[in-house]
Amino acid sequence: MRTIFFSSQNYDRDSFLAAEQPAGIELQFQPARLSLDTVALAQGHEAVCAFINDDLGAAVLERLAAGGTRLIALRSAGYNHVDLPTAKRLGLAIVRVPAYSPHAVAEHAVALILALNRRLTRAYNRTREGDFRLQGLTGFDLVGKTVGVVGTGQIGATFAKIMNGFGCKLLAYDPYPNPQVEALGARYLSLPQLLAESQIISLHCPLNEQSKHLINRQSLAQMQPGAMLINTGRGGLVDTPALIDALKDGRLGYLGLDVYEEEAQLFFEDRSDLPLQDDVLARLLTFPNVIVTAHQAFLTREALDAIATITLRNISAWAAGTPENLVTGD
Repeated sequence: MRTIFFSSQNYDRDSFLAAEQPAGIELQFQPARLSLDTVALAQGHEAVCAFINDDLGAAVLERLAAGGTRLIALRSAGYNHVDLPTAKRLGLAIVRVPAYSPHAVAEHAVALILALNRRLTRAYNRTREGDFRLQGLTGFDLVGKTVGVVGTGQIGATFAKIMNGFGCKLLAYDPYPNPQVEALGARYLSLPQLLAESQIISLHCPLNEQSKHLINRQSLAQMQPGAMLINTGRGGLVDTPALIDALKDGRLGYLGLDVYEEEAQLFFEDRSDLPLQDDVLARLLTFPNVIVTAHQAFLTREALDAIATITLRNISAWAAGTPENLVTGD
């Protein structure tokens, strides 16, 4: 079964080739992002393995189906970038990796909190240049602070457990309360209540019609002045231009982003020799109380190994007529 991987990096190739190889599956790695310009590369491949910023809209899916593709194997848990009604109409099966390492993403969110709070990037840059002053580097103790966890699935629950270890008070928002999070002493509140009471807010919910721009001008206005916002979920959870205004007026005191709504044309590539064309991202990067990482929260050895193992198993199971981890959209 010929399978082409789009948006594949060296670490993808290494992890997939190191995993146990199911019989009858031929892997081809393609660094290009899947789009209308590159979809012809999938001609004759029964399976396409795609990542989060690949284009799986209606036009691309039509071309894939016409070229013989029957399976889309996602190397991710999220599937908001897939046109599911079109996939269903074309008879394209969609499989995903529902969980790989919740610790990877949760720990990265904590890393952003610590780096922002203790001004680690500013401190690092100063000492590199021989400046050992402490002015402007004052942080705060995490113990006793109120942390709002928005989305309490596996990643959100893991994040809550870590923050509980710091001695933080936990608030949570999720349509489906998690008993594991409640056992940590977390109180489930409405989103406006959580925003009003939390000093640190971390987003761990999927992106869908209900959660798109969950954080917007109105919700930002409900936060405590100087609050910290962390997003390691999906870029579309926040209205990015609204973040800039909240940073300018001090409503938002700290911002840590591992995802960005317009990241598809930017992330996972070296663009250091090119002028940054995205004015919103360029503005964000000027704030000293903002840290942006390029969607690396998932990037641990353990997570990569799990993604490779589950993805290959998904492809093999579908080929055998016993599909696993199907995305139905219901």
